[in-house]
Formats: sequence, C-alpha cells, structure tokens
Amino acid sequence: MGTGKRNHNKRRPSFRKLLKTSNVKLGNKLKNKQFKQENAAKKQRKEQRKLRQAISDVSTKAPQPLERYHKKPGEPDEEEFLETLPTDMMEEDDMEEIRAMAQRASFITRDLSSCAPVHAKKRKGEQVAAYEKTPRKMKKKEEEKELIHLLPIKDKSRLIPQSMEKPVQPKEEDNDSEPEEETETVEEEEAGPSLSAEEQLELRAQKLQERKERIAHLGSAILSDPHTNIKKVKEMRAMLMETDPSVAVTVRKLVMVSLMEVFKDIVPSYRIRPLTEAEKAAKVKKETKQLREFEEGLVSQYKFYLENLEQVVKDWKQRKLKASEAVSLDCYAGLAEVAVRCMCELMVALPHFNFHNNIIVMVVPHMNDSTRKVSEMCCDAVKKLLKQDKLGDASLALVKVVSGIVKSRNYHVKPEMLRTLLCLRIKEVEVKKDTEALKPKQKFMSYQEKKKNLSRMQRKWKKAEEKLQKELMEAEASESKDKKLKLHTETLNIVFLIYFRILKKAQKSVLLPAVLEGLAKFAHLINLEFFDDLLAVLHNLIVCGDLSNRESLHCIQTAFHILSGQGDVLNIDPLKFYTHLYKILLTLSAARFAEEAGIVLQCLDVMLTKRRKQVTLLRAQAFLKRLSTISLHTMPDATVGILAANRTIMHAFPKSDIMLDNEMQGSGVYLPELDEPEYCNPQNTSLWELHSLKRHYHPVVRKFAAHLMRGAPSEGGGSLSVELSRRLPVELFEDYSVKDMTFNPPVGAPPSKKKDHFTIGHAFLDSELKTQIDQVLATEPDLTSLNFAEHRGSGEPV
Repeated sequence: MGTGKRNHNKRRPSFRKLLKTSNVKLGNKLKNKQFKQENAAKKQRKEQRKLRQAISDVSTKAPQPLERYHKKPGEPDEEEFLETLPTDMMEEDDMEEIRAMAQRASFITRDLSSCAPVHAKKRKGEQVAAYEKTPRKMKKKEEEKELIHLLPIKDKSRLIPQSMEKPVQPKEEDNDSEPEEETETVEEEEAGPSLSAEEQLELRAQKLQERKERIAHLGSAILSDPHTNIKKVKEMRAMLMETDPSVAVTVRKLVMVSLMEVFKDIVPSYRIRPLTEAEKAAKVKKETKQLREFEEGLVSQYKFYLENLEQVVKDWKQRKLKASEAVSLDCYAGLAEVAVRCMCELMVALPHFNFHNNIIVMVVPHMNDSTRKVSEMCCDAVKKLLKQDKLGDASLALVKVVSGIVKSRNYHVKPEMLRTLLCLRIKEVEVKKDTEALKPKQKFMSYQEKKKNLSRMQRKWKKAEEKLQKELMEAEASESKDKKLKLHTETLNIVFLIYFRILKKAQKSVLLPAVLEGLAKFAHLINLEFFDDLLAVLHNLIVCGDLSNRESLHCIQTAFHILSGQGDVLNIDPLKFYTHLYKILLTLSAARFAEEAGIVLQCLDVMLTKRRKQVTLLRAQAFLKRLSTISLHTMPDATVGILAANRTIMHAFPKSDIMLDNEMQGSGVYLPELDEPEYCNPQNTSLWELHSLKRHYHPVVRKFAAHLMRGAPSEGGGSLSVELSRRLPVELFEDYSVKDMTFNPPVGAPPSKKKDHFTIGHAFLDSELKTQIDQVLATEPDLTSLNFAEHRGSGEPV
C-alpha cells in the first residue's frame, strides 16, 4: 500500500524539465552544431581558395631575378628605413623581432617590383646557376569541390540533411580556340576558287536533295517502328539548327512540318503522366519497360520541339539573330509563319496530349498579331478547336487566356479575337441540361424500405435490377455530366465577364459589335439577376446614337433573346425596342441591307412570331406594311426573306388580311413617316406593293407575291410548294443569296431564233426577176472600166 501511495504522490516533472530532455531539442542542438561546423569549414575553404588564387596570380608573372634587381631612385635602404622608425616608443626586443620577421619574409608575399631583396649582403665570389634565375611555377592543386546545401528530407524520426557538389563550369579556352578555327576555314574557303551562279544553284539543289532524303529516311524509320526508333526524333530535331546559309531556311521549314506530321501520327490517344518513385522502383515486364521508355522519350522530344518553335517565333518578334547567323532577319518571317502553323495544327489535332495548355498560351496572343496572315491562321485554328471540343477542358483554358489578354492590353485587341468565342458549344449542353433537370431523378430504395415492403425474392430481383440500372447509367454517360456542366458554367462565367467589362469600361471600343453578337447568342443563359441592368444598358446604347445600324440590331436581338428565355417570368413590355426596330427599318441602305437582313429576320422571328401573345394587332400590321415598303428596293434574296416573314406574320395574326382590301376601318389616315407602330393607323392602308412585286424579275419573288395576294393559303390554289412553305425566312434568305453577284436561280437560256424548216425551191415569186438575177450573177463584171455613162440611155438626162 505504501508503495502504491508513494507512486501516486510522485511529483510529475515540470514542462521546463521535459523540454530540456526532449528529443526534439537534442536533435536541434545537434543540427545547429553540425551547421556551425559546416559554415566554419566552408569559410576556411573560401580563404584557402583566395590564397591559392593569389599564389597562381603571382606565379603567372615573370619577375626579374633577384641579382638583377635595380633599386628605384629615391627608395630608402633598409637601414635608413629602420632609422626613420619611431624608436623612442619601441623596445629593443621589438626591434629584434621585426628584423627577424623581415629575414623570414617569403618572396611570394612581396611585390618584386618595389621591395628590396631579402638578402642585403651577398658574398662577392658567389655565383648563381642558370636554372636558379628562371622563374618557377608552382603546381596547381586541384580545387576542392564546393558543396551546395539542399532542403532536408523529413523522415519518421529525424531530418536528413541533403547536399550536392557544385558543378564545375568548363573554361572558355576551348571556346576561344573554336572561332579561330572557323575563321581559318572561312579564309581557306575564300581563298579557294569562286563558283559561278549556275554552279552555286546546282550545289544548293544537291545539298537540299541530300537533306530531304535524310528527313524522309528518318521520318519513315520513326513511323515504321516508333517504340524502337524514338531516338531518331532527336536526330531529326537536330536538323532544325541547320547552319549552311544556302539551304538553312528551306531545311528548317521542312523539318518543322515533318516533325509535326510525325508527332500527329505517333502520339497516343491518352495523356502521359510522370511515373512516381514507387513505380520507377518496381519491377515490370520487358514490354512495360519498353513502353515507359517510349513514352518518356516521346514527351521529352515533344517538349523540346515545342520549345524550338516558340524560340523561332520569339526571335522573329524580338528581331534577334542567332550566333551562327545562317538565317537573315528577312527570312525569319517565313520561319515564324511555319512555326505558328505547326503550333496551330498541333493544338487542333492533339487536344488530349501533354503541353496542350502551353500551346494555347503560345497561339492565342498571335490572334492579335499585326500580320494578317498569322492572325487569320490562329483565329481559324481556335474556331476549329472550340467547335470540336466536346468535354470543355480546352475551351475553358482558351477562354481564360483570351480574358487575360483582353484585360492586360486594356481592350486594344482585334474584334476577331472575341468573335471566335461565338463557336463555343455551350448552348447545346445547356439545353440538354434544362430538359434533363425537369425529369424526376431516379431514386433507389433503401434497405429498410425493401425489407418492409418487399419479400425476400422481390428484394433479390430488386437488387439485381438496381445493379443493372447503375451499370447502364455509367455506360450511357461516357463523361461525367456534372463535370462537363461545371466546366461549361465556369467557361460561360468568364465569357460574360469579358463582355460586361467591355460594356462598362469600353463602350466606344471596336469590340462592341463582337460583344453584342456574343450577348445575342448566349443571352438566354445569363443569370436572371442581371436582366434589368443589362436591358437598361442596351437601351442607353441605342439612344445615344453612336452605334451603327448593325450594332443597334444586335442590341435589340440581345434584349429579346433575354426576354424569350428565363425572362418570360418578368413582366416587362419592351415597347421601346419595338419602336427602335420600326425606326431602323427605313434607314437601312439597299446596298448594305444584305449584310443586315439576316439579323432583321431573326429579330422579327423573336419579336413577332414567338411573342405573338404579347403583341397587339396594330403593331403587327404596322410592321407588315413597313416590311412590304422596304421590299421594293432590296436585293432579291432579302426580298424573298421579307415576304416569307410577312407570310409568317399573316399566319400568326389572321386578322391582318384586312390589309389586302381597299376598304378602310376606323378613323384616321395612315402615317408612314411616324416612328410609333401603335399610332400610325396601319389598318387604314393596303399592301399595294404586292402588285408591283408580282411583276418582279425573280421567279421566287413573283411566287411569294401572288401567294400573299391570295391571303397566304396553306392548301389549295395559290399555296406554295413544300420546298418554300417549310423553310424559315432566314433559311430562304441564305438559299437565294446573291453575294456572288450571280442570279439565283440562274436565268434560263433565250429561245432559239433559227427556223426549224427551210423553203425548198425558188424563193422569189416573180420569175422574171429571178432570171435577171441569174443572168447578172452568171456574167463576170469588168472592173477595169468605171465609165457609168455607157449604161445610161440616150433619152436620160445627164
């Protein structure tokens, strides 16, 4: 009991004592001690290095022998120097010690050009051998390698310090000798016989053929067996550094394109990730090891190839020349163009492989390049990439880079850069997501519900059915729909961020038309919270009057796309936008209407057809009359589209057929110059323009005019053919486009004026006239005499 009580009352050690005896502190002390020792050793090595450097500097000089030393004038002797010292403050022992130190001074520590010799007194008969007069060189000791301390590695029990030897840089003696050799060879070549222009061309063609055969041989070897011959990619890549000035540009271009095609063929259909340490240490089969070596070599060579392409473009942009100067600055533009083309092809062809984001970062800035060819090439490649991207990874990376460039350059970029964003495939996925969101999600029964409601056999069948259903769901979704939706949502947020920044800060920028086009396409995906502010901004842009007709039409189209999507829940009457469109229609130029007709027809479809329940009859009749008015002076393709839109309006508003009669309803007179569609009295006019269009030279226009004059019937007499009745106005406008300045449909050939039969026999009814003509034709006239008096009768007056 006493022992137990004593243990219970034992005093627990204090925290300070525990801290003193802790392993952590002991370990820290040991590390500090080792660190101090390493620092001291490092300092000592540094001092030794400085001493060796001083010795080597002195040994390289050619000092004069001691016997030939001539004292400088005015230099005091040693005895005079000692006499000048303040001896009154020094003791005798100190003076003796100074003299002894002077005798023991080494010749290395003295400056031979200014100090007196050590041995002041020489024997007269002493002779010095010749080898003693020559300066001696000390053997250079090998320098101790300097250690570089790295970050330690943490183990379970302790920290393991890491260090490595500092790499020794080779001296530049060999490099200095190489230019001398090159200059010698150049001088030898110049000294040789000069070639004529024809011989130089033949020599260049011969060299170029050799390089081409070499490239073809390496390429065919790599493609025949990539796993074995992956090292030959390095040999082909080395030809990018061709130094022969006569063929350097052509060979480099050929190598760039050849390597691009080789990589497009041998790159696998998956992304190669780096191996972990455990995977490297594990034993694998011979085939697996060979595959790993191939993947590692492929990734490294692909990386070096992309770096070479990037360096070519940078040299062209910065107007830099290589050390070899094999390629002039004028030729670098062609090399850089080929390099950009190769990067564009790889970006489109290999979106799944490594370094794809790096290629995007290199290509996207050149969309704003001053060279038109390079800019168009990059824009086309980006459009192709966005159109074929189904997963959304590449689209997200590209949109991020575009956003950063637009912001960093303060919105001074080309509009084509933003127009490429119209190729994003977000709309299709979002539509599918909306339809699937309405479906009830399938819910599997829990174990308690099965046990309560189902029998044992039913539970067994239910389990198998749920397992099969899960497998089917996994097989149906090749990619995770949630992941795809997340990527598309993030991409769309960045796109709207770009658009809203420009609307807020750069409303007078050249980017505004592209922004309005993008908003018109993606407006139905905008969050409901931004609707009021966005509609107010669009209305202010139209009212300010700084926009062109096309930009104003894009604003109207964007507003109605917003209201036709999630904006249906908002109780907003966009009468001001109807007024803007009604006003713009008369200001559209007949020559340039072909560019804006497509947007007008899209606006009419969204404003009148899809919102027919919110549109009054007077408003629809006003648009019907104004469209008929402008159809008289537009091109035939636009006229066909306008008449097709009128047909759609008459079907959506059946009571508008009153405009086909001459009778007036109500009071007032039609006011065509009024810009308010509700108050221009369109019910008191008629569509007399259809009579003029009925005699139009275009056959399709004539068909539509006759069809509308009969009230646009769907069946029976006066109805259109199936090819015309089932086409939308925008589609008909595109089908009968005349942008190539040709008739569409082509004009038929005129009828032949030749007779189908010929008259057989005499063509003259008077036989006497026929005989006289035959006599005249039978006799040969005498052309020598021109006396016309002989043929005149005697009774005829002169």
